[in-house]
Amino acid sequence: MADIVMYTTPVCPYCVRAKHLLKQKGVTWTEVDVSRDAEARMALMARTKQRTVPQIFINDQHVGGSDDLYALERAGKLDALLAG
Repeated sequence: MADIVMYTTPVCPYCVRAKHLLKQKGVTWTEVDVSRDAEARMALMARTKQRTVPQIFINDQHVGGSDDLYALERAGKLDALLAG
């Protein structure tokens, strides 16, 4: 099973959307809430050069945000990443 890490905030609708798709896929992930953790937010920005959430990593590969995750699903590529 894939190692998934998702950087999120509690009030982010895109985070909720990404989590919904991953739940549908039956996978688990590690969630890093950056809303009140300046150190985690800085780590996110250093790792991705992005400030927005969610930022999703599958097996240490940055796949992007919610729209990117859904694009992988539409392209038929998400299941292969999740199996990895």
